[in-house]
This record gives sequence, structure tokens and C-alpha cells, in this order.
Amino acid sequence: MPFLDHLEELRWRLVKSLGSVLIGAVITFFFIDELIDILIRPTQDLSAPMDLQVLKVQGMFMIKWGIALIGGVVLALPVLTYQLWKFIAPGLYLNEKKYAAPLIIFTYLSFLIGLIFAYTVIIPFSLDFFTSVGMSGIQNNFSINYYFNFITWLMLGSGFIFELPVLVFILSVVGLLTPAFMSHYRRHAGIVILILSAFITPPDPVSLVLMSIPLLALYEISIGVSWLVNRRKHG
Repeated sequence: MPFLDHLEELRWRLVKSLGSVLIGAVITFFFIDELIDILIRPTQDLSAPMDLQVLKVQGMFMIKWGIALIGGVVLALPVLTYQLWKFIAPGLYLNEKKYAAPLIIFTYLSFLIGLIFAYTVIIPFSLDFFTSVGMSGIQNNFSINYYFNFITWLMLGSGFIFELPVLVFILSVVGLLTPAFMSHYRRHAGIVILILSAFITPPDPVSLVLMSIPLLALYEISIGVSWLVNRRKHG
């Protein structure tokens, strides 16, 4: 395909991807109040009370539309993955194209697991840690905008980190990764995982450990994924 045709196809893939995100955002907005109730629930079971406040006139407006857009991305993730796959599929061999459906399903499930892990484990522990280091006479009053920035960063970061097996799957399919290579650099990967965990999580040891443990487990799972792909390719 000529270069300009590639650009035209990329443009339509991006248009379809953006359209799916907008549709997902509209769907999310219909349930925005219920979703906000779910997202602030971790603040209700803390050892130290925590009060959220709207400190800007447009605060709740920005929060609702911001969450709606994030929800649109989450709902549209299968479509986004499919559009990406269709764009790169012409450059793949026939035996590599058959992985499209498992890839889309695996990508979405991995991302959802990452979101759930952050919501049920990392966020409660992080909030409990930060609110517990206060002082008597000083109330834990936080901006609701900052709170949602905080938890969405953790949840999205965790969701993307849990895509590690998917990335390994793709690289193994195209022949760039092997289980022997990943096993050889396991110790180096452990250092990278600690750095990533420190970057994603708040600066406290509890969150760092909570993120590092599943990441190390994901790396071992990824070695198994690479082994299965390479075994099937050479089987």
C-alpha cells in the first residue's frame, strides 16, 4: 500500500477510535452519579475520617466530564485494540493474524483486573496511610478534584501495568521475545518493576510493595505466555 494510503487508513482508524470513545463517554455519563458514589466509597472505611470538598465553581462539572471521558476510554478499549490490530494486520503473516480475538479479549480483561486491583487494594491502603499521618486538631479535608486525580492515576496506571502479559504476547508473536530471554533478564526486570511501581504509586512503602508484588507475578506469568506462544509457533 502506498504511503498516502497508509495515512488515509490511519486517519479513519483514529476517527473510528475517537468515535467509540465519545460513545462510551456518553454511556458513562448516564450513570455518572452512581459511578462517583462507587469511586468515593474507599474514603468511607478509613481509620481517620476524610472529608471531600468542592473548592472550585466548576469543580463537579470538570469531575463528571473527566470521569465520563475516562469511562469512554475503558468501554472503548476493545474497539481501540481492534482498530490498532487492523492497522498492523496487513504487515503480519497469516498464522499471526489468527491471534486477533484472543488479543482483544486478553487486553480488556487484563486492564479490568488492573483497575479492580487498584480500587480494592492500592487505593484503600494508600488513603489509610496518608490520612493516618495527620495531627490532632487538623481535619482531613481534601479537594475532590485532587482526590479523583489521585485515584484515576492509580487505577489507570495499574490497568496499563497489567497489560504486561499482553505486550509480551504481541512481542512473542512477532518473534521479538522468547522465554529464555525473559528468564535471563529476570533480575534486571525486577529493578525496572520497582522503578515503575515507585513512579505509579504514591511515595510510601506500602503502595510500592503492593504494586511490586503483582508486577513480579505478572512478569512470571508473561514468561509462561511467551513460552506458550513460542511452543505453538514451533509446534
